[in-house]
Order: sequence, then structure tokens, then C-alpha cells
Amino acid sequence: MALSSILQENIRYIEERLPVHSSFDLMTRHLYLGKTKAYFLGINGFCKTDVLQQVFSDLQNPMYMSDNYVEAIEDYMNSKIGYAQTSLSDSWDEIIRNVLSGPAVLFIDGFTRAVLIDVRTYPARGIEEPDLERVTRGARDGFVETLLFNANLIRRRVRSPELVFAMHSVGAESKTDVAVAYLENTVNRELLEKLSAALDSLLATSLTMGAKSLEELLLRKHWWNPLPSMQMTERPDVACSYLAEGHILVLVDNSPQVLILPCTIFQFTQNPEDYYKSPAVGSYFRMVRLLCIPVSLLLLPLFLLITAHFPDTAREWDLLTDTGLTPQRLFFYVLAVEFLLDLFKYSSSLSSGKFSGSLSVVGGLIIGDIAVTLNWATTDVLFYAAVTLLSSLAITDTDFSDAIRLYRILLILAAGLGGLPGFLVCAALILLSAATTPTFGGFSYFWPLFPFNGRALCTLLFRRPTSKAQPSRVWNRGRPR
Repeated sequence: MALSSILQENIRYIEERLPVHSSFDLMTRHLYLGKTKAYFLGINGFCKTDVLQQVFSDLQNPMYMSDNYVEAIEDYMNSKIGYAQTSLSDSWDEIIRNVLSGPAVLFIDGFTRAVLIDVRTYPARGIEEPDLERVTRGARDGFVETLLFNANLIRRRVRSPELVFAMHSVGAESKTDVAVAYLENTVNRELLEKLSAALDSLLATSLTMGAKSLEELLLRKHWWNPLPSMQMTERPDVACSYLAEGHILVLVDNSPQVLILPCTIFQFTQNPEDYYKSPAVGSYFRMVRLLCIPVSLLLLPLFLLITAHFPDTAREWDLLTDTGLTPQRLFFYVLAVEFLLDLFKYSSSLSSGKFSGSLSVVGGLIIGDIAVTLNWATTDVLFYAAVTLLSSLAITDTDFSDAIRLYRILLILAAGLGGLPGFLVCAALILLSAATTPTFGGFSYFWPLFPFNGRALCTLLFRRPTSKAQPSRVWNRGRPR
């Protein structure tokens, strides 16, 4: 719907569309530009009031305003409004969307276009280092909930003329700004076009949980695929490293998390800490972290399987100090300790930072000792469970670690109830679940293992020196499925 040239009709339409009389944060002003009537609309708190005051003061200054009437709105905007970010619009949908996003609008009598003045400013927290991706040395900044700040953090590191931030609007009610960042000379055009089409056609009311809601809307998975299909990061240096390799970044307003496309399972084994250490040390800790994945997944289930169903082997390997435990009691011990460890991890992660460390350590010692005393657990089970927990905490990505935990619980149940056949069947189902994990764009989830790319696999497994790790070209992932 287009604007009317009669100012009063435009004001009447605004009062029908927006609660200007009942909502305290909507600002309106009747102005005179010389002898021409005008009307201002903006949101209190989203507009830089000092800039608006200067603009209005100039527009209504008799010495500055020599013309009694506004003859041409474009010439008037270019010559009289001394602010950089101004534009004209004749669409009500665009005007309403901009006003609710932060820019102010100025309607002038006699014209079917309005002046948009982008004086928006958002409340924002500091760009401190994200808690889940801390490093001992290196950059200490992190993404925040303001889209423009996040784009500035990326632009500051990648000062390339090829860097593009394409804007989209998602959500019928929320109209959330979503920016797609990519490098023109390295981006996969097929993936970019598919992503842009998907963003423009999404049927959603709002992105209630920011980037996480957008992830689930872009890629709908089955319940038997708990592994994450998109990598998310809150570190600008991590996002820019993927950007330089030809990946696409998706930034969502009001969310500090940035989506990285396309995604493979090996991306969840990476950590920026590797690149702030020497290549040898970084490669060593990367190997340790990779080893923690099978340890976290298999240690407790294999311990239960061997001790409960193969007691001779357990005695030969000295896996248990108490050889008189029945398989049923061992099964109960492992399930109880698994539940207690998950409870400690969950409660400590949600509690205040002042208490989380002491809560997890003291609580673990007290409850572990009492559990052994009350014959609810044994020291052997507590030891293997503690190693499992440490291995789980060593996995960088929390979504990937949580998926491994679900797989581990299924293996424990299968080993306890079905023995070796149940364990093998469950392991096969887990492999099938991982193999069928979908990715946006249809790329292989196990690249560069499948399709095989030896050089890319070595780059992922070992920390290479910076001089040899510069991407001279984008890795060929093969054609999408």
C-alpha cells in the first residue's frame, strides 16, 4: 500500500496500524518546516535523541529554513537534512518495518514519500569473551545480541571488498533481521541461493530463540538424529576463519550465536585454543580431544558390558574390586551414577559462577562418599563415571557433547538389558543415526572422510603451521547429494 499525499490521511493510517495513543514508547511530533506541515514518528529508546534534536533544530531554524514551502522532497532531504543515513520510501510495509526496527520517519504534507532517518541505537552489553569458548590466550571479544556490532566485529577482521552482508527479514510478527555473510570470490553459489530462498520463504511467527530457532526452521531433523547439523560460534575469530575458507555465516539479530554453513562432524572437534599454541602442542591436544569422543561414548557401556556379562574377563583385567556384585546391581549402579553426574553438570552450569565450582566439587565428593557408604555405588563405578565426565567436558561443542551423552545412555541401557547382542545392535543403530544426520545443502556430514580428501583430513586432524594453512583455494567437497 502506497502513501497518500495528504498528511492527515497518513496520520490517520498510522493511528490505525500502531498504538500511538496507548503505547508509551511511540514518539510522535507535529512539525512545521517553514509553512509546510510535517509529522514525525519514532520509538523512544531506539533513536539517538541528540541527533534528532539537532536535525529538528536545523529544519525549524528560520535562518536555516529560508524556503516557506517544500517543493521537492528529494532535493529537500539532500540539502536540508544534515545526516548521513537518510532515504525515501513510498511503501507502508517498509515504513512500518523500519520504524519498529529503530529508524525514525518524517512525513511531509503534499508528498507520497516519507523520509527515513536511520538514527537507531540499541542497548547492548560488552563484547566479552563467551563462557563456552574460552581460550588461555588470544582474542577476548565475542559476539553480542546486536546484529550491527557483530557485523562490525567480522568486518574489522576481514577487510575485503568481497565481503557481503545480505539482509533478510524472518518472522511474520517479529520481523527479525537475519544477515548472510559471505565472500563473493569463494562462496558456493548453489548453497547461497538455496539459503537465500529458504530464508525468504520461511513460514514462522517469530524467532523466539534466535539462531537456534532459525537452525530448526532451516533444517528439520528427526528425533533419532541428535547430532548437531549446523555449527554455532560466539567467537569472531572462529567465524572469520571459516569465512576465509568459503563458508557462509548467518547472523541473527538479538542472538550472539552465528551459524556456519556447510557443516561436517569434524568441525565440532576443532578448538581455537589449538591455533594459539605451537603446531606440535596444538596437534597433541587435538588428538587428546579426539580421543575423548570414543572414551565419553564407550567407556561406561563397555565397563558395564564386561563386568556384568563377562565376569571372568572382568576378574582377569581387575575391573572390579567387589567381585560379588550381580549384573542387576551393576546395571543399577551405572544408571544411578550417570544420573548423578548429569545432575551435577546441569545444576552447576545453571547456578551462579560464584557457586558453580564449589557446588560441583563439594557436592560430588559428599554425595559420592555417601553413595558408596549406602551401597548405592562402588568406587570402581564412580571412577569410570568420573573419567567419562571429564572426557565429555573436554569436547568443545556442547551440542555435540550432549548428543554423545544420549548415545551413551542408550548403549548403557542396551548393554544392561540385552548383553552383547543388545550392545552391538544399539551400536549399529547409533552409527546409522550418525550417518543419516542431515545437513543444509545436502553436503556429506562426514567430509573429508566421505567423500575422501586426504589433504583436508590431515588439516583437520593435525594443527598445521600458519604458513602452510593459508587457504589458496576453497576445499572441493564434491557435489551436493
